Amino acid sequence: MKKTRSMSRHKKRMNVYSYIVLIVLSIIWLLPVFWVVLTSLRKESGAYTAYFMPKGYTFDNYIRLFTETDQFHFARWFGNTLFVAVISCIISTFFVLSVSYVMSRMRFKARKPMMNVAMILGMFPSFMSMIAVYYILKGIGITQSLIALILVYSGGSGLGFFIAKGFFDTLPKGLDEAAYLDGATKFQIFRKITLPLSKPIVVYTVLTSFMGPWMDFIFASVIMGDNYDNYTVALGLFKMLEREFINDYYTRFAAGCVLVSIPIAAVFISMQKYYVEGIAGGAVKG
Repeated sequence: MKKTRSMSRHKKRMNVYSYIVLIVLSIIWLLPVFWVVLTSLRKESGAYTAYFMPKGYTFDNYIRLFTETDQFHFARWFGNTLFVAVISCIISTFFVLSVSYVMSRMRFKARKPMMNVAMILGMFPSFMSMIAVYYILKGIGITQSLIALILVYSGGSGLGFFIAKGFFDTLPKGLDEAAYLDGATKFQIFRKITLPLSKPIVVYTVLTSFMGPWMDFIFASVIMGDNYDNYTVALGLFKMLEREFINDYYTRFAAGCVLVSIPIAAVFISMQKYYVEGIAGGAVKG
């Protein structure tokens, strides 16, 4: 009895320690976010202040971000980013789920070699190919265009099929065989049986496919160059931090950061359940 009570106290003590550590980590993680929000509402201009809490608050930074377009066109950049992210997300999701289904359900001679090649290529960071990609796009004549960004973001998305394939592997193959006997084609099975049973991995794929174009800076900066009209939000906000603009635009830069984070945060909060299920389900089998 005493041993049981001792174990219970020890468990409660460990839980308290765990909660304290988690609270401290949460504060450390949330503090920069809180600071960016405060900076976006700060009435005083300038990139540096000797105090943490602003002396005055205003929404003018958000309003001026959209109304003062003599130097920066935030609304246009936001629209460009949203367009590229949505189109790339649709194409990438189709590629990833299609390749995953093929690798999970079909058997052919080149299947394992192709999976091995995809795994090896996935070990290299994508920015290693950006110079070659730039010259290919330049040869085609589509640099500094939103189409180029869409092609870059969605072109190699099929290589990231491993998690979705692992999820499809957990689905019983008996459903496919029964559908074959009823005369269904492979595409009908994929569309009417597999996808409805795979909502978590579909949501996970959509989120990851949307996040890449939404947050990317490296490829966009290489491809766009000085074409300000086709800038994405990442490029535009970075431009505000240049030496000649930072003092006047720093608070508006913070306001832009807050606005950019809202869509992806809202999507994550609403889809968090399926996101976690997709990762867990895709990690069950390779």
